[in-house]
Amino acid sequence: MENKYKIAVLGPIPRDHITTYQNEVVEKYGCVLYPVVALSTLCGEGSVIYPVSHVREIDEKKIKNILTDMKYVDSTYLTSDADQGDVIDLKYSDQNKRLEKQTGFMNPIVPDDVKDILDCEAFVFVPVTDFETSLEVLKYIKSNSRGVVIFDAHGPTNGCTHTGNRFLKLWVDRDSWLPYIDILKMNLEEAGCSWFNKEYSPEEIIEEDRKLSMDILPEFAKHCLNQGVKALYITLDEMGCVAYFTENGKMKEKWIKRIQVDKVVDTTGCGDSFAGGLAFGYLKTKDYVQACYYANATGAQRCTGTELKIYKNLKETEEQIAETYGD
Repeated sequence: MENKYKIAVLGPIPRDHITTYQNEVVEKYGCVLYPVVALSTLCGEGSVIYPVSHVREIDEKKIKNILTDMKYVDSTYLTSDADQGDVIDLKYSDQNKRLEKQTGFMNPIVPDDVKDILDCEAFVFVPVTDFETSLEVLKYIKSNSRGVVIFDAHGPTNGCTHTGNRFLKLWVDRDSWLPYIDILKMNLEEAGCSWFNKEYSPEEIIEEDRKLSMDILPEFAKHCLNQGVKALYITLDEMGCVAYFTENGKMKEKWIKRIQVDKVVDTTGCGDSFAGGLAFGYLKTKDYVQACYYANATGAQRCTGTELKIYKNLKETEEQIAETYGD
C-alpha cells in the first residue's frame, strides 16, 4: 500500500497554557500531538503511528480521547505509570518570541519504552527540555532497528531552573549524541547553542543572543555530518530552511524557501510539525530536499490556527507543495 508507514513519535505531551502575541489565551496539549496528528493526515491505509510519551494520570484519558479520532494512531505507548508529565506556560511577545515557565516534568523515555516497536521505519524525537529523551534510547534504537532517527535539537538546548524558568543552554555533550542521529533539525538559535567555542571570555558568555551567524552554518554542518548525521536542517523563519547533506562525497547546501501563510495565528508546535512532515517526506521520497517540502508544508499549516485539525491531507498538502515549489 502506498504511503504505508510505521512511525514512532517520542517526547512529551505537555499541558500548555498559551498566551498568543494577539493576547488570546489557549489551553491545550501539545508537542508530540502535533507531528502525530500531521502524520495521521498524510499517511495511507495500513500505517501505524505510535506516540511514545509519559504523562500525568489526570491527563492520560483526555489525551487518548483526543487521539481516538485520529487515523492510524496506536496509543499503547502513551503511559502514566510514574504520574509525571510536562506542564508549561507560554507567553508570546511576537509571533516567534516567548517566555516559558515549566511546572511539571515527565520522566525520561528509556529503551524499555520502545523495545516492542523497533520495526518502525522512523523514530521522530521532539523533546522540549533536556531531560525527556535519554541518549540511551537513541543508542538502543540504532543498535536494534533499521529505522531512521529524526531528532529535534530543541530538547538538549533548553533547560529548566529550580523555579521552573526555562532557559537556553549549550549542548555541551553534542558529540555524544550526533552519531546516533540520522536527521537533525533545529532553528538558528538552537544552532547557536550547538556550536560554541572551547572557552569564552566573561564578556562573551553573558551575551543573550545565541543565534549562529549565517556564514558559520556550513562549518557547523560539516562537523555534524562528520560525526555521522546524514542531513542537517536549520529553519530560518521568513527565509525558509537550509539543508546540508552529503552527495557523491561532497557536502551540499540547499536553501528551501518557506510556504507562505496569509495569517499567522499560533506558532506553537510549528517545529514539532516540521519534524513530522520531514519524517513522512523522507520516507516517501528518500530525497532530503523534497522531504523539506513536506516539512515546510506541515509547519506552515500548523501556524494557521489553534486546533489540531488544521492539517491538510496528502492531496491538499502536495497541491500546496506544487504551488510553492512547482511540480
